[in-house]
Amino acid sequence: MKKVLMTIVMGLALASTAATMAAGNASAGKDKAATCAACHGMDGNSPTNMFPKIAGQGEAYLVKQITEFKTGVRKNAMMAPMVAGLTDQDIADLSAYFASNKTTAGAVSEELVDAGQALYRGGNKESGVPACMACHGPTGAGVPAAGWPALSGQYPAYTEAQLKAFADGSRDNDSNSMMRDIAAKMTADEIKAVSSFVAGLH
Repeated sequence: MKKVLMTIVMGLALASTAATMAAGNASAGKDKAATCAACHGMDGNSPTNMFPKIAGQGEAYLVKQITEFKTGVRKNAMMAPMVAGLTDQDIADLSAYFASNKTTAGAVSEELVDAGQALYRGGNKESGVPACMACHGPTGAGVPAAGWPALSGQYPAYTEAQLKAFADGSRDNDSNSMMRDIAAKMTADEIKAVSSFVAGLH
């Protein structure tokens, strides 16, 4: 409970910090998005599950992730050189642009719907996994002001990969280790099921 409260406080702090950063201009971001489009699609809806959808993602969350790719806090050999030359204003503009677009709906595996929905909405009390919707919302829209990401419509393969990365610690840029602690308690089947379920949320 203390960790959840601490994460909420940190989320509010992130929202306050975001308010003091460069204001993003979606129109300017669209003009700068050509490089991003090669992998993520011009509107942020990647045409392939090799790359995540970023359309409709929270603006503050996008700013944080792009900035941390640039500084090396979040490590990714492909993203690092792509964002190396971006200024704070570029990052703000791109984030505003992609956040302003709508995410396309994803496909859900029928055989995983029940298990995924149960975990997303109710968690697993026995293993201590909280309901995902507590932070990501009932429709997977996240809490943009707090920097908690949207999950709806995302490719299952990407969500699954990120949960596994949090679980094994290879991704560690989550606030207060919250996602690492949660993902480490999830089974491989739970990760797969909830990753599939959120793809169809809207």
